[in-house]
Amino acid sequence: MKRSTELNIILEVLEREVRALRLTDTEWATRAGIRKETLSRLRGRRSCDFGTLDALARVVGARIGVIAGYAIRTTRDGRFPAIFDRDFEAKLIDLCASRDLDAAMWGRLGPKFFMAGLAVMLASVPEFDRRSMLELAERLHAGSSQADVFALWLKGSPLRPSRFLPMLAASSRHAA
Repeated sequence: MKRSTELNIILEVLEREVRALRLTDTEWATRAGIRKETLSRLRGRRSCDFGTLDALARVVGARIGVIAGYAIRTTRDGRFPAIFDRDFEAKLIDLCASRDLDAAMWGRLGPKFFMAGLAVMLASVPEFDRRSMLELAERLHAGSSQADVFALWLKGSPLRPSRFLPMLAASSRHAA
């Protein structure tokens, strides 16, 4: 059985994008400037050169980056981030604008209850796929798509939809 490593997970995410572009492994490797054999060997490894991974990601328009490994400070109840500053807000906007639905990625950025509420909020935005966003929310925090749970999120969240959604819309227009 194949062991799941961070590298395997990254490659699986990239491979979904590659398949959506209808590229073969040979085409993917060629566009990344690596040999097909190198790509094949990566699937069985636990690590790889950053430059290789970055080249593979760029073929599909993705970026490889570093997420700070600090512990997320939360409110006493653990539901919300203890600090909600412009830097954190910008990271949230980047994540939302990326349309990435990886629950693990969302969960690393903030408390799962908070991140689930953000996904529920985005489910009401026409530019986002409602079903996908609600499924993401449920993966992050079971029950978060229920109206009464979302009402708790709205009441306690430091994120203000009236500020955040226009900023996200402006970011999305700028990226397009």
